[in-house]
Amino acid sequence: MSGCASYEKFRQVTEEMEMPSRIFRADFNQTWTAVIQVMKKYDIAQQNQEAGFIKTRWMDNTLEVNFTDSFGSTDAVKAARFKLVVNVVKGYRASTEVAKVTIYKRQLVEQDFLQGWKEVTTDGNQEQTLLYRIERLIENDNKLKEIDKAREKEQLQNF
Repeated sequence: MSGCASYEKFRQVTEEMEMPSRIFRADFNQTWTAVIQVMKKYDIAQQNQEAGFIKTRWMDNTLEVNFTDSFGSTDAVKAARFKLVVNVVKGYRASTEVAKVTIYKRQLVEQDFLQGWKEVTTDGNQEQTLLYRIERLIENDNKLKEIDKAREKEQLQNF
């Protein structure tokens, strides 16, 4: 009896690490717009708003991996690449709509051509940075909405 290799990999990822995610006090459309703005700088392969799914193409990050590991005990890698998968899910807390954003980064490194590509766990910094940027965009958008409401209320009182 043999198991599905992709399920085993998924089980390992979920058992060993927690996927970076955050719940935002914003509706799905506002959160989706913020995610799209943050993901603009990446090469997006697939994007589906109805499913709340964004997937990037493989992107080279050899320089970044070698720089961050330059003070470590590991040797420099020949090549490194990563892919991001972002999920946005609509939910409710009490009667308020919220959105949960989950980011999964798949990191591959190649030490030399004999070993081939090996998947390594990510440190989570890039995922947390993206979640922070999404949060800041949503907060700024909410502040602008508050300012517009206050301005509208003031104009109605002065009218």
